[in-house]
This record gives sequence, structure tokens and C-alpha cells, in this order.
Amino acid sequence: MNRITNCLLLLLVMGTVSSSFADDAPKDGEGKTTEVKLKDLTLKIPATWKLKPSTSSMRLATYIIPAAKGDSDAGELTIFNFAGGGGKVTDNISRWIGQFSGEGRTSKVTKGKAGDNDYYFANITGTYKKPIGPPFLRKTESAPGYRMTGVILVLQGKGVYYLKLAGPDATIKAQAAAFRKSFGGNSDGESDYEI
Repeated sequence: MNRITNCLLLLLVMGTVSSSFADDAPKDGEGKTTEVKLKDLTLKIPATWKLKPSTSSMRLATYIIPAAKGDSDAGELTIFNFAGGGGKVTDNISRWIGQFSGEGRTSKVTKGKAGDNDYYFANITGTYKKPIGPPFLRKTESAPGYRMTGVILVLQGKGVYYLKLAGPDATIKAQAAAFRKSFGGNSDGESDYEI
């Protein structure tokens, strides 16, 4: 009888432990990543971000980010690499900030390290001048309550990569940690950067 009681207790404990792990398990691919190589850049992209066929020869990749609860629009991650580096860091960040209307806009820029590589992280909120139609037309529509987190990642001896994550504020906030992890960034090691 003692043996049976011990076996029943062991099964009860194992069932409790497994169900507690099941509750913590990622749902619908949450937490899982796929390693993606784009030229010299390697990213760990969350499984919930879906690759979109690119219509631009300048883009290395475009990912659609699932909308957070309450947001009707999805977010979008675009990744670029330009021959010759693409210009000064400050000029590019200023251009990103200029993609938001001045009224009610907030912006913060930090600098960090991803391994041996420097990166610049821009966090901008407000009314986004959302591109519509073909890029050469330069048409936009106002999208209030948007956020952009843009990263300029300088791979030593291999080039400069531009990662721009934009969309409704709650959607982009919900993906901020996954976005930093995708390229090896860490907010704890970042310092303010003046442009």
C-alpha cells in the first residue's frame, strides 16, 4: 500500500509540474525564432513575424508584425543595406524623425553594442507620415498614435544595416524586446545619443 501511495503522489506531482510548464509554454510560435541571414547580417526573427515578398530592390527583407490586441493595423519591419554605407548616422536618424509630424512627436536616440558592433536605436512616436503607394510617388497619409523603432547597425568591416520597425504604438511596444534581441541589442547597455 505504501508503494501505491508513493506512485500516486509521484504521478500527481509530475502532472502538476507538467501543467505548470504547459501554462508557461509559448503560444502560436511566441518566443520561437528563426535565424535569417541577409548578406553579412544575421537576425533571429520571431516566428510570428511573417516575411512579405519585397517589391523594392533596395530592401533586403520586409516582415509583417502581428497587430497587438486593440490595434487594427499590423506593424512592418523593413531592412536595408546601401552601397557606401547610406550616409551619416545623424542624417538618417533625423530623416526618420522627420517622418513624423512635429506636433506631439517624441523621440529618443540611444547607442549600444551588439557584440563588437555599434548600433544606434531611435524610438519615435506621434503622427507618422505613412507611405502609401509606390515609393517613387512619395505619397503619405497621417497615421496618429504610431511608433517607429529604427536601428542603424554598423557591422565592423562589413557594412551598415538599417532596420525600421513601424506601426501602431501598442503593436511596436509589444515587440520592442524581440526586436532588440533579433540583432543582439540590449537596452541595459545603451546610453543616450545626441543627434
